[in-house]
Amino acid sequence: MKLTEMPTDRLLEGFQALLLRKGVVTGAALEQSDATMQAASPARGAAVVARAWTDAEFRARLLADGTAAVEEMGIFLTGAPPLGVVENDEAVHHLIVCTLCSCYPRALLGYPPHWYKSAAFRARAVRDPRGLLQQEWGTELPAGTRLRVVDSTADYRWMVLPRRPAGTEGWDAGRLAALVRGTDLIGVTIPAA
Repeated sequence: MKLTEMPTDRLLEGFQALLLRKGVVTGAALEQSDATMQAASPARGAAVVARAWTDAEFRARLLADGTAAVEEMGIFLTGAPPLGVVENDEAVHHLIVCTLCSCYPRALLGYPPHWYKSAAFRARAVRDPRGLLQQEWGTELPAGTRLRVVDSTADYRWMVLPRRPAGTEGWDAGRLAALVRGTDLIGVTIPAA
């Protein structure tokens, strides 16, 4: 059987077996990596955001060093590039894109949506980001809000800390997290109460 004809599961198993046999990784490291990816989802990112909305000290640590901050929540991004977090506010809105391929904080948010990887999304995010947000997601930004496109790369992965919706004062972290969607975490949409 040719390598290109192998089912992907068999290819992965063979690659992992080779890495183990050569001593490049340990079985424990592979298990930890698999557990990290199985747990990764937008819900995890939403929990991080909700904590940042309810804990000002955590928010400051998250913006200073995303990787270290999420580790405080038991989310370990071992082997992944560092996590940067940019905050949306009244003056600036961030849109995350990988202009070359599909770099995405997978270890935290899971696999990227199919459209995130498309050449059309990547090109339009750079060429016409405001039009992209409005036409594809219905995201209207106030005229005075600057839109900043952030390029996620193989060396650094980015996530958005969205603005906390008005009217959510006094809500607990669980209720807040339920407002946050995966698309909010990359800036194509804005959470609403």
